[in-house]
Amino acid sequence: MRKNPKSFIAICTIPPILLTIVFMLIPMANAVYLSFTDSTALSVGLNSRFVFLENYKYMLRDDDFILALINTLKLMLIVPAVTVFFSLILAFILTQGKLPEKKVYRTIFFFPSILSLTVVGIVWSFVFNPTKGILNHFLELISLEQWKHSWLGESRTALWCIGVALIWQAVGYYMVMHVAAIDGISNDVYEAASIDGANSTQKFFKITIPLLRRSIGITYVLSLSGTINLSFTLSNVMTGGGPNGASSVLLQYMYTQGMRNANYGYAMSIAMFTLALAIILALISQKATEEKEADYGKAP
Repeated sequence: MRKNPKSFIAICTIPPILLTIVFMLIPMANAVYLSFTDSTALSVGLNSRFVFLENYKYMLRDDDFILALINTLKLMLIVPAVTVFFSLILAFILTQGKLPEKKVYRTIFFFPSILSLTVVGIVWSFVFNPTKGILNHFLELISLEQWKHSWLGESRTALWCIGVALIWQAVGYYMVMHVAAIDGISNDVYEAASIDGANSTQKFFKITIPLLRRSIGITYVLSLSGTINLSFTLSNVMTGGGPNGASSVLLQYMYTQGMRNANYGYAMSIAMFTLALAIILALISQKATEEKEADYGKAP
């Protein structure tokens, strides 16, 4: 290998390149092709008819697709922001507070992120159960029976129950990332702020957040894409998209069209639309974060 380093490099790089081509690029190219066809269970692949943009045009007239898109955008608007904010607060408390059990708390908060999403969905389904659920039982104990709901069975609450489960599952994961970023900030900065009379809230908003702009941008983009992907599993497990599509999301509607209705061409067009939406929003978020960081770095 020392005499012929090029052979060693080829041996190391060719297998992963081939795996990427076979298991990623070819399936993606096939999905793009199917999105321009009327492929069904009886006419899948080369036997399908090429319809160009008809599937994408039909999306604009499909009320179920529009509802799934609106639900997905609602989750994408709220869940990443809330998730990143709470993960920042927890990370700040665990790094700045004088807690002897820091490692225990880190483990507890991180634990939900290693659970299967199916398990998470089942757990929260029990929490929101209208008769045996912990939430309604707790409301009874504190004499707030008027706030009790059939949380997963009502159109106005079903989607946000999924949002709560998404936030609970992801907060600990992003907390660990922020803890690592905060550990990179010199303690001298916080000590100087303490000498100047700054309290914990002022330190958090005036020091931690400005110095973690890049970390916040990365976690926000990850949370954004995670919301699109993970909401499918939780929606499937907790509500099945109901009631009346109130908690249906894009990937779940794609699954319904492809696996249940065998309308593969239309399902792939929904998948391509979702992918394009995720990429565009991620680029916008990243660009906005870079601009804020550049503005922050400018001298007054």
